[in-house]
Amino acid sequence: MAYLELVFDIPSPQVFTYRMDSGGRGSVGKRGVASLGRRELTGYIVGERAELPAGVDPAGVKAVRRIVDETPLFEARDIALAEWMAGYYFCGLGKALAAMLPSGRRSREYPAFSDEEMTAAAPELSEEQLRALEAVTDGSDSGLFYLYGITGSGKTEVFLRAAQSMVTAGKSVIYLVPEIALTHQTAEAVKMRFGSAAATLHSKMTASARFTEWMRIKQGLVRVVVGPRSAVFAPVRNLGLVIIDEEHDGSYKSGNAPRYHARQVAMRRCSVEGARLLMGSATPSAEAWKLMSEGVIRRLNLTRRLSGGSLPEISPVSLEYAGGCLTEELKEEIRKTARLRRQTILFLNHRGFSYFYRCRACGYELMCRRCSVHLTYHKSADTAACHYCGYKTVPPRVCPQCGSLDAGYRGFGTEMIEEEVIKTFPDLRVRRIDGDTVDKKESLQETLAVFKAGGFDILLGTQMVAKGLNFPGVRLVGVVLADAGLQMPDFRAAERVFSLIVQVAGRSGRYFPDGRVIVQTLRPQNPAIDRACALDVEGFFAAELAQRKLLGFPPYSRLIRFTIRSRYEELAEAAITRLADIALPLLPQDADALGPSIAAIGVIAGNHRRQLLLRGLSMGTLHKAAQSALLEYEKKKDSRVYLEVDVDPVSLL
Repeated sequence: MAYLELVFDIPSPQVFTYRMDSGGRGSVGKRGVASLGRRELTGYIVGERAELPAGVDPAGVKAVRRIVDETPLFEARDIALAEWMAGYYFCGLGKALAAMLPSGRRSREYPAFSDEEMTAAAPELSEEQLRALEAVTDGSDSGLFYLYGITGSGKTEVFLRAAQSMVTAGKSVIYLVPEIALTHQTAEAVKMRFGSAAATLHSKMTASARFTEWMRIKQGLVRVVVGPRSAVFAPVRNLGLVIIDEEHDGSYKSGNAPRYHARQVAMRRCSVEGARLLMGSATPSAEAWKLMSEGVIRRLNLTRRLSGGSLPEISPVSLEYAGGCLTEELKEEIRKTARLRRQTILFLNHRGFSYFYRCRACGYELMCRRCSVHLTYHKSADTAACHYCGYKTVPPRVCPQCGSLDAGYRGFGTEMIEEEVIKTFPDLRVRRIDGDTVDKKESLQETLAVFKAGGFDILLGTQMVAKGLNFPGVRLVGVVLADAGLQMPDFRAAERVFSLIVQVAGRSGRYFPDGRVIVQTLRPQNPAIDRACALDVEGFFAAELAQRKLLGFPPYSRLIRFTIRSRYEELAEAAITRLADIALPLLPQDADALGPSIAAIGVIAGNHRRQLLLRGLSMGTLHKAAQSALLEYEKKKDSRVYLEVDVDPVSLL
C-alpha cells in the first residue's frame, strides 16, 4: 500500500502520514484534503512511501480525502527551498510552502508567450550605466552586485537592461520592489519593455488573479516577474537574475511566520539555481554597505542625475520657535514653488491629526485599553484610535481622570498638516495620501497619476511619497518633522531616519536644477539628520558602523529574537524566564543574551509581551543553540502562551 506524507499551514513542524487517496492521484508537489484532528484541512504532499514508519498501526492511518491539483504545484527545487526556510526561520514546512503559494481558485486561461511583444525602446545609457550593465551581464565576476546611485541617476534603466539581457539569453528574471505603489510603476515600465512575457504578483490583486499569474509563470509563459516581497518565490524556469530595488527597505522582511527576509531568500535561490543577484538603492542597508566595503558584494556606482536634474539644495530648519506645523521658511518656499507653477511634496511619518493626549493638571495620558501605546486622534472621524489593534473610542473633552479642561492632544499628523496647509494656501490644490485615505483598490495609483499630470499642487503623505516615485514637476520637498522615529528603542532608528530623509529629498529636482528640500527638525544637530541634509551617505555609514561595532550590533553580530505573548502577564513572565534559563547555558562563547525583558511595546491587543535576544558573532553556532533551546522549551509548552521566533530581526519593537 502507498502512503503520502503531508504538511499543513499550522505552527507545527510535524509531517503527517496518510494512506493514498482512493483514486491514486496523490503525488509529491500536489495539495491534498485530509482530516487533522477534528478539522479537515488542505495540506501539501512532500513525500511518498511504500511502508509506514516503525511502530505505527495501519488501522489508525486515515486516507487523504481528495487531491486538489491535477499536476504538481511544487517541484523538488521548491520543496528544498521551503525546507531551508523552515529550518533557518524556525517554522513548519507547511507554513513555508503556504508562503510560497498565492491563494485563489485555479484559472485555466493563460495568455501565450510572444517574443514579438518585447520592445527594445529605451533611452541611451550614460557611461556609468553602461559600465554597471556590462559588469552584471558579462559573466566574468561573482554573482552579487549592488547598484549604488543617487536618486534620479538611472538605476531603473540599468535594472531593465540587465533583465532584457537575461531574457535574450533565454533566462528568467524576478524583479522585487518594496511597495505596492512602486509595483505598479515598475510593472508598467516592465510591461512596456517585455509585453506578455512579464507578470505582476502582489497582495492587492484578487486571489484568483494572483493564482492565474502564478500558473502562467509556472508554465513557462512568463520571463520577468515584478512584485513585492513574496514575488521572490515566483516559480520561474531557468532563473538568471534577481533584482532587489530599494534593498534597504524594511518591508522586505515578513512580519508573520515564516519571518523570512526576501534578500536572504533571493541569495539562497541565486546560489542554488546559479543566478545573479543585483540590488540597488541610494541608501543601502548597513549590512549591504559593510559587505560592499569588504568586497563580498561588487559595488557599481551611479553618481550623476540624468534628465537634466541635479541634486537639490537641502536646508535643515529648526521647529523650536515655529508657530504651527510649518516654519516660515517652508511656507515661503511653497509660495515660490507655486509662483513657478511647480509642485510640492510634504512628508510626515505620522497619520491622523494628533497622537499624544495628556492632561497638564494631573499628568494623565490617554492610552489604548488593549495596548501599551497612545491613541491617535483622527479629527475627520472624531475618534481616538489605536494603530496596533484597531481599538477606537470617542476623544475626551475633559481629562477622564481629574476633569480638568487643561488637557488635550499634542503632536501633529498628516491630517493636521493638511488642515494647516489648506488654511495657509487656500488657492492651492492639496491632496493627502496615507493609510486613512488610500482604502480603495485604485485610489493610490489614481492619485499619483493625477499628481504626475499636474492635477494638484501639493501632495502630502507618509512613506508612500518617500520612495521611488518619479514626478517631473516637483521642485520642493518639505520634511515636516524629521525627528519622527529617532527616539524608537531600536539600534536601527538612526539608519531608518537617515534613509527616509535622503529618499524623500530625492523626489525633488529630478528634471530641473533648482530643486529645494526643507527639513524641519527639533534636533538640527543630530548626526543622522545633519548627514542626511548633506546627502553624506559615506560619512553616515562610517560613523554608524563604527558605533555598531563598538556596541556589538548587526552587521557586526547576528540576532535571534524570542517574543513571548500571553493574555496572562504572570504566564508570559514565567515562560520567558524559563526560556532564558534553558537558552543561556547553551550559548557558545562568542554569544550573549539581552534580556529577558518587557518588549518595547509591552502589551498589544491584550497580550503581554516579553522578549529575549540571543546575540552572537556566528549565525551557525547561535542558530544551533536556539534550536536546542526551542526543542527543550517545547516539551512543557503552555497552550495559553505563544512563542514567536525571529531570525535576523529588522525591528525590535
